Amino acid sequence: MTATSAPARAARDASVPPAAPPGRRRRLLPFSGWHLALAPLALLFAVPLLWLLLSSVMSDGEINRFPPALWPSHVDLSGYRYVLGNAMFPRWFANSLIVSLVAVASNLVFGALGGYAFARMRFAGSRVLLVTMLATMAIPFQLTMIPTFLVMKRLGLIDSLGALIVPSLVTPFAVFLLRQFFLSLPRELEEAAWIDGCSRLRVLWSVVLPLSRPALSTVAVLTFLGTWNDLTWPLIAINHDVHYTLQLGLTTFQGQHHTKWSAVMAGNVITVLPVLLAFLAAQKSFIQSITSSGLKG
Repeated sequence: MTATSAPARAARDASVPPAAPPGRRRRLLPFSGWHLALAPLALLFAVPLLWLLLSSVMSDGEINRFPPALWPSHVDLSGYRYVLGNAMFPRWFANSLIVSLVAVASNLVFGALGGYAFARMRFAGSRVLLVTMLATMAIPFQLTMIPTFLVMKRLGLIDSLGALIVPSLVTPFAVFLLRQFFLSLPRELEEAAWIDGCSRLRVLWSVVLPLSRPALSTVAVLTFLGTWNDLTWPLIAINHDVHYTLQLGLTTFQGQHHTKWSAVMAGNVITVLPVLLAFLAAQKSFIQSITSSGLKG
């Protein structure tokens, strides 16, 4: 029996494919199996949005037809021309943008301050105050609607943008979400800043907030979404069309005896577009924040 030379043995070993590590199976699909279930579900949720987009380029006759047309016979932009030609539409869009951006900025500031206080500071009644604040999240808006209206009336803010901004300056959800995210951050980073002589506000601004961008993005997106799409409170607090928000202004396209559905659909497409862009821009940070804020209670 002859011994195999070293070069021949090395060539033979190189030709043999490496064995798969134990515990790992070779994938039959180039993607996760969950995608087979999630892809049809995503298409199902996208059907209303697709129908909204197609209806916005239909004529009123096609929209009112029964059975409804699934595809426009031709592209009709009369709905968009009607909406954009309305003299008050730019004002409504600007009102919604002002209210939403102010609500987002104030929730980021006050939510960060409150969340950091509940996460890192211990003071008399902090637990009771936190539980009380969280309990308010379970109270439906219908129960607080009348007291809120009376407070805004006493402040002289009814029928102004202030009546829409003040109740949305800070929400318990923003404080709670940021508190949960702050709890997941290591204290050693803050202690190092304290040793260097930083105050609590400086630690929050220079150390904590730069690490909390996913949570801040989530608060910003959800606050923008809730404020932008709100119809109930503007319907109660606003009387004149000069102060209408976009959602409230779109209701004027629906009459008691006649509704221009092409304009309603076109207006809703324009309304939904900023929300979709905001969510897509912050999607990665949104998911990262939701997974991180639940690591520590």
